[in-house]
Amino acid sequence: MTDLTDATLDEIRAALTAEIAANAAFDGWGDAARDMAADALDVDRGVAKLAYPGGAVDMIDAWFAQIDRAMIAGVPTEELSAMKIRAKIAALVEARIDAVAPDREALRRAFAILAMPQNIAAAARLGWRSVDLMWRLAGDTATDYNHYTKRGILLGVYGATMTVLLDDESDGLVDTRAFLQRRIDGIMRFEKTKADFLLRTQHRPSLSRFIGRLRYPAA
Repeated sequence: MTDLTDATLDEIRAALTAEIAANAAFDGWGDAARDMAADALDVDRGVAKLAYPGGAVDMIDAWFAQIDRAMIAGVPTEELSAMKIRAKIAALVEARIDAVAPDREALRRAFAILAMPQNIAAAARLGWRSVDLMWRLAGDTATDYNHYTKRGILLGVYGATMTVLLDDESDGLVDTRAFLQRRIDGIMRFEKTKADFLLRTQHRPSLSRFIGRLRYPAA
């Protein structure tokens, strides 16, 4: 067992989070799960509480950050670089599936907490953080509206996939993986249709460009 006697709060949080997630499947994301994790790792309960000042949401935040790191480790950069964009996104989401699958009941309880009205903003922030990381790992550098549409669409796909995962009893979670592939196929068809449309319309008269020229005529 790692000696956490002189550890910082960040180090204590990193050590406790996985243990809390395992306990949360049975005891929920609350004081009991945190205190049990602290006892298991010989951390003072008061110090453990300080490591998560926001309570359950902070514990879930720390766990999701660990899942982010597990995803990165599960799909090394050299593997991603050899893939097409569709395969990159699929591989990253599947790495998240593998990382969270052992703690599905903890995930179910986390979703229930994040769905509470007072936690909606935190839920949106955590979801956006994950999909933004996935797109950046996939090599996306968009800074226009595509930056937001890509992440918004992936957020919907990721959230739906995790919901399917919660009740998937198939061997190897094949039902969840098949659902993911269908949804990603839909994203790719949408992106292709959008690109074709923009290509066809880029030289058409634009009312906004016309008005802009009236306001700011060429010198």
